Amino acid sequence: MKPKALVLKVAGTNCDLETCRAFEVAGADWELIHINEILSGKHAIPDYNIIALPGGFSYGDDISAAKVLAAKISAHLMDDFKAALQRGVPIIGICNGFQVLVKTGLLPGPDAGEATLFFNDTYKFEDRWVSLKPGKTKCIFTDGLTEPIYLPIAHMEGKFVADNPVISSLENGSRVVFRYVDNNGAKANGHFPDNPNGSMNDIAGITDSTGLILGMMPHPERYLDGTNHPKWPRVGLKSEGDGVALFKNAVEFVKDA
Repeated sequence: MKPKALVLKVAGTNCDLETCRAFEVAGADWELIHINEILSGKHAIPDYNIIALPGGFSYGDDISAAKVLAAKISAHLMDDFKAALQRGVPIIGICNGFQVLVKTGLLPGPDAGEATLFFNDTYKFEDRWVSLKPGKTKCIFTDGLTEPIYLPIAHMEGKFVADNPVISSLENGSRVVFRYVDNNGAKANGHFPDNPNGSMNDIAGITDSTGLILGMMPHPERYLDGTNHPKWPRVGLKSEGDGVALFKNAVEFVKDA
């Protein structure tokens, strides 16, 4: 039986169909469910093997990015999310979904300290492609990834900031999943545009202590096909986009569990 992925949406979500497609390409079944259908009991989180919080502007980001959705999950669904982790369910939060994971405290994790995703250093919406270097972590989504990958970003509040003890914990615990690098794979050192938002330590994605949660600002679901690459006629056509591996890893992890 194929793993079943829950792609959770609310008003303002706009990367849901791409995320569903990513799981389809990776070999999973998926259901696109509005959070109200979970809260009403029509659908239940325990029915799914993978959970995805896609990108967009949940509830318009009216207070701050992802704040309303994070508050709703914290108030009504946190026990379900924690139970899912105990069952070994992978959870991915992309862009707005990463913001949700951080503002619920699921990332960096319980008692890990304060972190947030703040306004880009440019104080404007950044929509561009970036190079990412995978870190050596136990994150199940990036198992086997060693070479830099290329993905698009599209955000206004993507600057990862945290207290120094949190940064030290992430670094010492090998929990920085992706860093922004230049096109040659060298450190961005906070320099724009290689680091598009000014994130501390060039952090683009992190995992929790279990390796089951991945939160990242770039969009792997937007690079599934070789033709998604903006320069494919010049650099050559890949058989699949760089984002596919993350979803395949989650599907294979569930199958092997």
